[in-house]
Amino acid sequence: MAISYNKLWKICVDKKWKKQDLQKNSKVSWGCITKLSKDEVVSMDILIKICRTLNCDIGDIIEILPNHNDTEEK
Repeated sequence: MAISYNKLWKICVDKKWKKQDLQKNSKVSWGCITKLSKDEVVSMDILIKICRTLNCDIGDIIEILPNHNDTEEK
């Protein structure tokens, strides 16, 4: 499965936050923000910090997408 953080970036746009604002307010490392920008896996602890900062649920910031290989297997 692939993941997408497009929902997270939409929330940031709605709040008029830059990635730097998200990093500073949620107190996560810049490396984590970079991973999120590349739709890479980050720890649940990081996602929880972001959710608490944004006062939202995990489903509000992440979406699980089917991989190309997953659709071929069905």
